[in-house]
Amino acid sequence: MNINDVIRSDKVDFTGIEPSYFLLGLLSAFDNRFQAMADNDMKEISWKQFFAIICIDMCKESPTVKELAEIMGSSHQNVKQILLKLEKKGFVRIAVDEKDKRKQRIELTEYCREFCQRNDEMSTKIMTKMFEGIPEEHIQITIATIIKMEDNLMSRVNENVEKR
Repeated sequence: MNINDVIRSDKVDFTGIEPSYFLLGLLSAFDNRFQAMADNDMKEISWKQFFAIICIDMCKESPTVKELAEIMGSSHQNVKQILLKLEKKGFVRIAVDEKDKRKQRIELTEYCREFCQRNDEMSTKIMTKMFEGIPEEHIQITIATIIKMEDNLMSRVNENVEKR
């Protein structure tokens, strides 16, 4: 069932919900649906694992687990679990940092790069279809809105930390 079906159904009543609350719920529901679809299409790895690969690939140098967790917006423990699964499947290599032996750096393997290349066409088709009919201006506004929401969230988190 997609979100339009949910909205139109008689199973849920959205009357009186503030748009900001509705948007947050919509983002959460979309994330769940997208993850389920991507997990199904990827077969070999999960969407969260693929997202980790994307984030690693965008880094200028091999990130540490801590750096990757910050980029992904996830906990160190969750990212470490994702990486251990990816390492077991041959997608990443976790290596000791040569300058600081306390740190572990994450590197993509050749197998991972080949996987990404094999799945590039499918990913492009999914992204093209998903954003079909949405003007670039709307995408930019959505990006700016989510960044502002995150800024507001982080300032709230920082306020709570300062109160302790």
